[in-house]
Amino acid sequence: MLTVCWAAKGGSGTTVVSCALALLGAATRGPTWLIDLAGDAPAALGMAEPAKSGVHDWVLSAAPVQTIESIGIAAAEGLLLIARGGSSAPPERARWADLGQVLAASPVNVVVDAGSGVPPPGLVDAAQHRLLVTRPCYLALRRAAASAVTPTGVVVVHEPGRALRAQDVAYAVQAPVVAEISLDPAVARAVDAGLLASRLPRTLSVALSELAV
Repeated sequence: MLTVCWAAKGGSGTTVVSCALALLGAATRGPTWLIDLAGDAPAALGMAEPAKSGVHDWVLSAAPVQTIESIGIAAAEGLLLIARGGSSAPPERARWADLGQVLAASPVNVVVDAGSGVPPPGLVDAAQHRLLVTRPCYLALRRAAASAVTPTGVVVVHEPGRALRAQDVAYAVQAPVVAEISLDPAVARAVDAGLLASRLPRTLSVALSELAV
């Protein structure tokens, strides 16, 4: 199963949500891959920056599709991280679609952290689950509503002082809210200390548990 996570605006929490989903998936569903298009996942998981080639390098190469697993590195028990790499592959490149089709058909649980902006169309179109990660921010929702990518679900990261509610978010992007996460200092501390992979905060595990089943 292929799940692509992205945000319309930076700072929404896409990497933390993606990492948490991948960790929960590895714990409950078995072997899981986390594919990092944005480059922040290793730091969030408390890992050194990978020296190997990454997914962008692979997309720009002519390597067989089946070789994608070979560039992964173990990030936690049952979790393989395929890092961003040193290149930047154009989102319209046809190899993204090839990759998406293979990942969507794979028995392995795959989570993609697509960062902010519009994910590669060929990759996101193949995904069974397209999750928009957003705060209840008018500017972020305005951008998401104008995007050509339609989410299958929305993960709302709540923060104090926002007037918009979950139902407002769902109405704005015309997709159901599938998870709500309250802003929790424990999450930031876990990321800053590099402990997300070894000590997933309860706020994340509870909020995202149903998505990882």
